[in-house]
Amino acid sequence: MVRRILLGSQLRRLREARGVTREAAGYSIRASESKISRMELGRVSFKARDVEDLLTLYGVTDEAEREPLLGLARESSIAGWWHNYSDVLPGWFQTYVGLEGAASHISTYEVQFVHGLLQTDDYAHAVVTAGHRKPIADEEIERRVALRLERQKLLLGENAPRLLCVLDEAALRRPFGTPDIMNAQLTHLAEVSEHPNVTVQVVPFTSGGHAAESGAFTLLRFPESDLNDVVYLEQLTSALYIDKRDEVAQYDQVLDRLVEISLSPADTRDHLHRLRQRS
Repeated sequence: MVRRILLGSQLRRLREARGVTREAAGYSIRASESKISRMELGRVSFKARDVEDLLTLYGVTDEAEREPLLGLARESSIAGWWHNYSDVLPGWFQTYVGLEGAASHISTYEVQFVHGLLQTDDYAHAVVTAGHRKPIADEEIERRVALRLERQKLLLGENAPRLLCVLDEAALRRPFGTPDIMNAQLTHLAEVSEHPNVTVQVVPFTSGGHAAESGAFTLLRFPESDLNDVVYLEQLTSALYIDKRDEVAQYDQVLDRLVEISLSPADTRDHLHRLRQRS
């Protein structure tokens, strides 16, 4: 997904620099203007032949310049590990998992429950089962939890992203599963917050109302300078992906204000231990 977005943005810049219209670009590869638009937005897969023809049209004939872009085209067709979970992974969430795995910085605000990247196995089971009105098969529950735990591995990799997780205190006090499950989850949060690439901060009830009145969201940043930051907003049956700079900037400002009114990372760990002792 990210490779498609990156390749699409570079093709758009080359086309505009050459003064080629989308209609003309589409004609050169026997496609419509709307197909070129979707390609430049990274919303469709790329055929190597199409990329070759577009590069020629845009005047990119040097093999040293063409090969990196053709390499991106080849890599963009390789399915990510999450496609193995397509039976329990909605199409709109596959996009998020791909973006999450490519991000260098993940900043998130949660109200309802602990973020999926920081959930324990038992807590994840409780969240998955609570989210369905009708009972679901044990096999499906296990698959959904396995997907969540697989996502967490990116925090431990060599190129692990930096994670900032701001949690509303309600997410810590709302019980999922038994008291023992909640205790283990609070302990896990405190422990994982000690990792150098993970920061956990809690917005306490004492802070009162605050800037994040619209609810939970995640902001993703990428190491490639060609990629805009993306804000992910999850809905019941779909999701929104916002990448307009001015809109993303507003969410970034909200995050800054949330951090300002949150407990410090050290005080957050103390708070987590106090909550565990009370339960």
